[in-house]
Amino acid sequence: MAVDFTQEIKELRATMDSVRGVTDLDVLARTIDDLEQQASAPDLWDDPEKAQQVTSDLSRAGSERDRIVNMDARIDDLETLVEMGTEESDQATLDEAERDLAKLKKDVGELEVRTLLSGEYDERSAVVTIRAGAGGVDAADFAEMLMRMYLRWAERHEYPTKVMDTSYAEEAGLKSATFEVNAPYAFGHLSVEGGTHRLVRISPFDNQGRRQTSFAAVEVIPLIESDDSVDIPDNELKIDVFRSSGPGGQSVNTTDSAVRMTHLPTGIVVSMQNEKSQIQNRAAALRVLQSRLLIQRKAEEAAVKKEMAGDVKASWGDQMRSYVLNPYQMVKDLRTDFETGNPSAVFDGDIDGFIEAGIRWQIGQNRAQD
Repeated sequence: MAVDFTQEIKELRATMDSVRGVTDLDVLARTIDDLEQQASAPDLWDDPEKAQQVTSDLSRAGSERDRIVNMDARIDDLETLVEMGTEESDQATLDEAERDLAKLKKDVGELEVRTLLSGEYDERSAVVTIRAGAGGVDAADFAEMLMRMYLRWAERHEYPTKVMDTSYAEEAGLKSATFEVNAPYAFGHLSVEGGTHRLVRISPFDNQGRRQTSFAAVEVIPLIESDDSVDIPDNELKIDVFRSSGPGGQSVNTTDSAVRMTHLPTGIVVSMQNEKSQIQNRAAALRVLQSRLLIQRKAEEAAVKKEMAGDVKASWGDQMRSYVLNPYQMVKDLRTDFETGNPSAVFDGDIDGFIEAGIRWQIGQNRAQD
């Protein structure tokens, strides 16, 4: 079936019009000008923390502008390619245009999803924690599979990551793990991955070859920033130090550098052991604890608003996604109904389709509740 390039290009331009409408390039240009003036100030690095924030904001704003401008140019180039191929009846050129169209549709779709991320913390980097649930050693192995999946997803997008804490299970896999994804909008994208994940497969740890169902929980919180107001009095903290350990209990550090921080009023516990010193692990643990308290506070405020409105609705189900490897091959999101028959690709980080569907679903849920 021949591609209707005219209609496809028209739809791409319409989508880009809506993207520009949400983004407001004039405001973005003024923001970039202001940040460039701040970045050129001779005393900028007198305050390294502020300087880092200014340069980071400038890079982020510039990338956002370039992404939109470059996409417009790519659509223009596609239109020119189609015109050349049509005028000269050159099938090879039209085949190239069809390949470019497919890539453009994917990239414009991702850009459109980015414009939907307008939550208070969506622009932040993300802190992801994965915990093994019911299912014994299979659950611990599943938790490690999920960690690799998200790290591979970040690698595909060239997002820097940093593993902050790993607690290994005795036989295989992980009891829990925490890592950062340091990229603009990492939280906005990965927040829809929070919830309970379920794996169904023939257990590699069962010598009778029986099918096993196991669970793992994924928590995603925004990375705390210096201007966030989350003060924790010292008397609300219990801090324990212990020796870091690797798989099988093997000692990693020769000193007791790992830190376990407990927030007494809420019972929230954060452990860090992957930094080189106890001071660094303590700082990392405090930052993650502040992030969790910040997001908990926002969730409580939202719950109060819902109660006042008399609107009680389920949000995220206990099981938000199923990964089935036996008796058939399928990964399905139970909220959006998005699915694929290629679990191997999913576990190798190919989860953009799930994330995009989740973001659109979440936006729809939020609008329905307003």
